[in-house]
Amino acid sequence: MFETLINALKVKEIRRKIIFTLLILVVVRFGAYIPIPGIDSAVLSQIFSNNGILDIIDTFSGGSLSRFTIFAMSIVPYINASIIMTLLTAGFDRLKQIAKEDNKKIAQYTRYLTLALALVQAIGLTIFINASNGFADPNAFTWIVCALTMTAGAMLLMWLGELINEHGIGNGISLIIFIGIVSRVPVLVNTVMQQVSSGNTHGYMAILLLVALLLAVVGIVAVQQGERRVTVHYAKRVVGRKMYGGQSTFIPIKLNQAGVIPIIFASSLLILPGTIVSIFFADTGFAQFFQQWFGVNTPVYIVFYALLIIVFTFFYSVIAFNPADVADNLKKSGGFIPGIRPGKPTSEALQKILTRITLFGAIFLAIIALLPNILGGFIGGMQLQFGGTSLLIAVGVALDTMKQMESQLLMRHYQGFLK
Repeated sequence: MFETLINALKVKEIRRKIIFTLLILVVVRFGAYIPIPGIDSAVLSQIFSNNGILDIIDTFSGGSLSRFTIFAMSIVPYINASIIMTLLTAGFDRLKQIAKEDNKKIAQYTRYLTLALALVQAIGLTIFINASNGFADPNAFTWIVCALTMTAGAMLLMWLGELINEHGIGNGISLIIFIGIVSRVPVLVNTVMQQVSSGNTHGYMAILLLVALLLAVVGIVAVQQGERRVTVHYAKRVVGRKMYGGQSTFIPIKLNQAGVIPIIFASSLLILPGTIVSIFFADTGFAQFFQQWFGVNTPVYIVFYALLIIVFTFFYSVIAFNPADVADNLKKSGGFIPGIRPGKPTSEALQKILTRITLFGAIFLAIIALLPNILGGFIGGMQLQFGGTSLLIAVGVALDTMKQMESQLLMRHYQGFLK
């Protein structure tokens, strides 16, 4: 692996992309420590220590929300905008047509929606801060500065993510979430060590957690890399004096076509109601009721979280691999699956295979995401309860980035990471 990384650094273009990506991520982490003017962080830190939903959002932001820095909202507004635009595109033929003709328009619509959502969420957080006595000198000017700063921070993160997409390596938005999650690892380690040293948790429980996480990583890599290969033959055809076709190949259908998108989207969608309750109904009977029945780690939360992961996995698998389109392309190029007629029968066969393997991949992702909820009952600690989602995103983003780097290396006749 180190030899492969050295080979990548030897190629000027890849080296430039790696350095550019790292510099952008450094900027992101630097911004995570620039505080919003007029905030009393000591008061807000006390509130965060007792709010599970806000702590989950804080994981996405790499601690920016609990410190109330310029990147407090992280990339969450963009994620929510992407969810809405994806659902609208799937539901309206007009948007489908626009996406096929010019996907840049859809991207532009997503940016506009991100701005609107960021502004609404920033105003909501400002109201929450003021209601919690979080402003050192509460006045209209301070409120406006706070809301506009958080909105600008969210839009800046979106722009930095797009810069990585254009000039760096990996998916920019995913890498921003990735670096935020990785920055929280020392907090997790410190939490476990404190619990063990204080006697609240036995040492063997910490070892059990470590073993479970290592096994989870192995499982995630296996599922992310796993695929079902469907054999395809091409009919022989004569053009002039030359014969074409006759060879065999395969269609790779991954166990998890959608990658980490279902995890990110399910998490963002599920924490939205809790965020609204925490901001607008803090310290009320309704907030206590919501936390008791729908809060993090409650049975209702766990069931809905698992269902959302499964639903989004199926939804995005169809977008990433459309059996009808694949069958149509095979028919046009003279390809066929042995024992299955071209056209609709091929599409139905591919759909059947896709449904089966996607179901396995979706259930696996849901189990891994919920594993720390079970372990949390033994070792405690709020950070651990979100660890499954964090682990899935971190490993998934790392694999996707390595694949992109590998494709760059293979183009230049170097051996890649994923041998």
